[in-house]
Amino acid sequence: MSNIKNQKEILAKLGIENLNEMQEETLIAIEKNSDVVLLSPTGTGKTLAFLLPLLSELNRKCDDVQLLIVVPSRELAIQIEQVIREMGTGFKVNAIYGGRASSKDKSDLNHPPAILIGTPGRIADHFRRETFSLLSIKMLVLDEFDKSLEIGFETDMIEIIDALPTLKKKILTSATQAEKIPMFVGLKKPVILDFLEDKIANLKTKLVYTNDKDKLLTLKNLLLSIKNEPGIIFCNFKDTIQNVSQYLLENNIAHGCFHGDMEQNDRERSLIQFRNGSHQLIVATDLAARGIDIPEIKFIVHFQMPNRQHEFIHRNGRTARMNNKGTAYILHCKDDMLPEYIEEQNLEILHFQDSIKIEKQVNSIWTTLFISGGRGDKISKGDIAGLFIKQGKLKNEDLGIIELKQDCAFVAVHSNCTENLIKLVNNTKLKKKKIRVRFL
Repeated sequence: MSNIKNQKEILAKLGIENLNEMQEETLIAIEKNSDVVLLSPTGTGKTLAFLLPLLSELNRKCDDVQLLIVVPSRELAIQIEQVIREMGTGFKVNAIYGGRASSKDKSDLNHPPAILIGTPGRIADHFRRETFSLLSIKMLVLDEFDKSLEIGFETDMIEIIDALPTLKKKILTSATQAEKIPMFVGLKKPVILDFLEDKIANLKTKLVYTNDKDKLLTLKNLLLSIKNEPGIIFCNFKDTIQNVSQYLLENNIAHGCFHGDMEQNDRERSLIQFRNGSHQLIVATDLAARGIDIPEIKFIVHFQMPNRQHEFIHRNGRTARMNNKGTAYILHCKDDMLPEYIEEQNLEILHFQDSIKIEKQVNSIWTTLFISGGRGDKISKGDIAGLFIKQGKLKNEDLGIIELKQDCAFVAVHSNCTENLIKLVNNTKLKKKKIRVRFL
């Protein structure tokens, strides 16, 4: 890779030893072709697959946007921005999306980034405002393009593509088999890489029968039987999430929530606690089915079944990723009808008696702490680890995942150590900044 750091150095920064088969084939395809469609399940590393070859084509002498990445959700925009920062390429990158303060966009785009990531509506708005020059944008990625179309961004996407006549590369990605690639994208003899069949053998789907209309007792028994494994409980509505969440709280089952009506900060913090293991469970709508950065999980639960098959596939795609095994549980009341796309005769059937007695679930050993200082204060993960271990008298094994943001950080710490740690490090200086440390 001629224009950026050696590929091995970038992978080392990300803690990755080798690319997987999909990533290697995608890298070669993008280097050799102008139009590529990548179909691969959620969590297989599509972001890195398209970033590595595209970053190598960026020009350090150019002061305008060169690579535009269009995504369906703010979570995916933030996730890709974070990955690029962690790659340490030296190229400026910014993410823009709906719900973000326009003043932040203005500040970031005053000096245009080489790489711009954003949702279709926010990008199209800046195109109309002529916030930055479009003449140097030679590469376009439509990440999870089918999702953007599904949620009503077609008009914005047409506007974006029509405004970029000098494109040399177009990359489309999806986690499901799109019925048809839209004509407005203007692909010419695209190379299609299809890795969607690779994960089917690793996924088990089990039907859990219940006599309860609300299915809550059966859900509890299922979770307790699974014990302390990371998983997602999918619901169709935020009201259902609230009911499930309240029930889990009443039964001392720790979890987070994730849905579109939550404030962005609350959604992001829920994901942080899930990623670092403070919560082993998250109760979510289909917003969590793809396009967000979460770790490998062992199972998903369809508390409510989605209306369409592709939504079912996306939910299931959260487990059995990267050649690992996973299970999708369907909670089903006997009096209800299963969707047409489910073949009941092919499923393993589970029953939980209402009187079942199972040991209380062991919740996570980790607790998340908030630190009021971040990347913008020149603070690194190493600085935080050093403070917690030396001044906070924390043992290495009691320090978990550290997530560093621009103005703050989140750290997983063994729950038995948090009270004493906060007393020792709160209101101390880190890189010349006085920081506050508290429970999230």
